[in-house]
Amino acid sequence: MSQSDEKIELLKPVLSGNGGSDYERYLRTDELLSLQKAPDEMSHRDELLFQTVHQSSELWLKHGCWEIEGATHLIRQRNLRGAIRLLRRAAHAMDIVINNVAMLEHLSPWDYQSIRKSLGHGSGFDSPGFNAVNRVTPPLGEAFEEVLREQGVTIAQLYQHGDDYPDLLQVAEGLVDWDQRLTLWRVHHFKVVRRVIGGGVTGTAGTPVEILGKLIHKQRFSALWTVRDELTAIAKQSEEAVDGTAPTKTY
Repeated sequence: MSQSDEKIELLKPVLSGNGGSDYERYLRTDELLSLQKAPDEMSHRDELLFQTVHQSSELWLKHGCWEIEGATHLIRQRNLRGAIRLLRRAAHAMDIVINNVAMLEHLSPWDYQSIRKSLGHGSGFDSPGFNAVNRVTPPLGEAFEEVLREQGVTIAQLYQHGDDYPDLLQVAEGLVDWDQRLTLWRVHHFKVVRRVIGGGVTGTAGTPVEILGKLIHKQRFSALWTVRDELTAIAKQSEEAVDGTAPTKTY
């Protein structure tokens, strides 16, 4: 067989499925790229932008939640280093979702009104990815708390004596990273909704936009955030004990 014949043979797909190459068959690009409306089906040309943002976000949310579930499993197995790796992946996946939201800023408020008519009663609260986040996040916090109890350490002590618990400290920060990304996602989403449709209106499912604003300050792991206040207070008390000065009032 000549080199040209070998090259032709290597280019032939060997995987089952549709598509002229194994790349197309493995990624199922025929199906993937047919999931968006065709031009003659669109109410506005920016429907492709709208669908691309939301469909790709659903994929990255699926991936992020997959990593969170994996991290939770590893924490319960006490494989903290493995969990740290997956927590970092999950946070990075959310970075991509947040950047996706920014693409919606390219929608004109008036042009979006044409798209909105095609959405029916569709709502972000019905997002499989959004609901998956709500499902996988609480067990992650529970697994972390199990390790804390096993180690006999409080969150404040964990941060004060981090060198004694380096992996557990990194897990704690991984939970903060995940929680922070979820907050940033809500903030960006709320801002882009206000930018495109306004802040005093209702969404396609009848939910007031202001409800989104109230979700901005929601914390999944509140103890990991309030401990910052506790640590600051402890540090301040230590400083006052050393220099013998009374606390200074600030206004």
